[in-house]
Amino acid sequence: MSHQTPLPNVVLAMPADIANKLFRPRLLDILAAQVNLLSREPLEEFASAASLDLLAQADILITGWGCHRINAEVLQAAPRLRHILHASGTVKSHISEVCWERCIEVSTAADANTNPVAGYTLAMLLPANKNILPLSRQLHVKRYPVDPEGEFPLLGNDRKRLGIIGAAKIGRQVIRLLQPFDVEVVVADPFLDDAEAAVLGVTVVKLEDLASTSDVVSLHAPSLPSTLNLIDADIIASFRPGATFINTARGELVDQDALLRRLETGDLSAVLDVTTLGVTGRFWLLQQPGCAAHPAHRRITGHRIGTAGGHRRGRSHSRGTRGAIAFRPASRTFAPHRIVAWPHLG
Repeated sequence: MSHQTPLPNVVLAMPADIANKLFRPRLLDILAAQVNLLSREPLEEFASAASLDLLAQADILITGWGCHRINAEVLQAAPRLRHILHASGTVKSHISEVCWERCIEVSTAADANTNPVAGYTLAMLLPANKNILPLSRQLHVKRYPVDPEGEFPLLGNDRKRLGIIGAAKIGRQVIRLLQPFDVEVVVADPFLDDAEAAVLGVTVVKLEDLASTSDVVSLHAPSLPSTLNLIDADIIASFRPGATFINTARGELVDQDALLRRLETGDLSAVLDVTTLGVTGRFWLLQQPGCAAHPAHRRITGHRIGTAGGHRRGRSHSRGTRGAIAFRPASRTFAPHRIVAWPHLG
């Protein structure tokens, strides 16, 4: 007589508005058919009697943006918990060290974010060297044909130097997407050795060299205490005139005041998917008449290039929950050095 393996008990843990975006009713139906979903409503906190009752039964937590920190007290209330599957990217904000100590298996949907961000980066890298935005602006202002090569003698991507800061998932995917093009790719990453770089077809350089010699600089480093203001005033001042700086990582990695000052000169372009809290409005002020940094020289996209919309609903939830449904062991997806420190790249 065969014994059927019991379905794992699954609980969602995230703010309700995030759960509604990630798990539409149809997707909850699919999930509930394959696991024992204890509640269709997510836990928005871990202290109430109702929350503690669900935690006591949970084998798997499916978390999302805004999940409360899972500390020793939470784990004590969840003695059966073996898996935490994060339907978003980084887990640094809610996974505490005690989760690793208890051997909780953690996975994330970070891979689902790789292609959208890398694709967007490529879409900004290639037009940057063609000066598409400044050319478009000149056409609107002058209202007659513009001579692109006369205005921009170095127009084009062939044999241009592109600098990638950070060669983790997204940085490496950007490198792969650039392979069909006749460009030189240099990388600053303290964990990329020459052997790996050779496989990727890139050259490892110091951050200072990358910043001062690249036609386009694209930032893909992690947000850690050691990377705060990684792109500092000296690095920003060293960007070559006419270069473009792309930031799809985090705003706190960049000295925002120094970047604003450099953009005001009009000799640097920037594509900023991220800034820091309270700074975005100051970047918008750069569009005012009389400012050298016209909107043609900067784009702000409000942190919307990753798994948003259909990407988010179609990929993040499925990547994050597939292992739970099959009750397969997930994996600790971060090497310890990627969590703890990022040595200075100089």
